Amino acid sequence: MGSSPNRIVATIFGAVYLLVGLLGFAVTGGVGFIATDGGLLLGIFEVNPLHNIAHLLIGAALLIAGLANVRAAKGVNTTVGAVYLLLGVVGFFLVGTAANILALNVADHFLHLASAVVLLGVGLAADKNVPRTAAI
Repeated sequence: MGSSPNRIVATIFGAVYLLVGLLGFAVTGGVGFIATDGGLLLGIFEVNPLHNIAHLLIGAALLIAGLANVRAAKGVNTTVGAVYLLLGVVGFFLVGTAANILALNVADHFLHLASAVVLLGVGLAADKNVPRTAAI
């Protein structure tokens, strides 16, 4: 994997998000695919099947990029970080509305914002000599 911060973070976050996506299905039995209320993962994070699939896709993208090369990892870290930043902020306005198709709750928002800080921070600040263009 090398010692690139982007590759390390992408690989670790990818593996964690894949695991979270898989574990989410253990608590979403009987929950509608795009239900605005979901099961509680770890007793705090609300998820529904669509939310689980989103975690699996994001985890796969991060893991593949982290295992590929520095340029891919940097690009995916930055892109996923930006999306999580947007989701973390917008999510606060979605709770309690029909638009909350990922069954987000406040704990999810703070986790998405924390992920965004790490992914964007590494994606923008580390491996400065590598362009941020994703290879995926």
